[in-house]
Amino acid sequence: MGKFMDVHHGMQGITADQLKEAHRRDLAIEAEEGVHFEQAWADPKSGTVYCLSDAPSADAVKRVHAQAGHPVTEVHEVPLTVS
Repeated sequence: MGKFMDVHHGMQGITADQLKEAHRRDLAIEAEEGVHFEQAWADPKSGTVYCLSDAPSADAVKRVHAQAGHPVTEVHEVPLTVS
């Protein structure tokens, strides 16, 4: 399993409720691909949404997001973390 950050573009004006609903849709189906979405962040002004997940691959992250109705093309593995 790896840690991944994916980036959605074009979601200008997204509200907290819409972000929660999109995250809920991911959580509802994530197990099908062995993915776990930990958290999501959004900048409504720029329309950028970020999601952090544990997953077996970037492709698994892409499949879950596509099936949940908000496809993503930008997925980055983040192998190094500091706190």
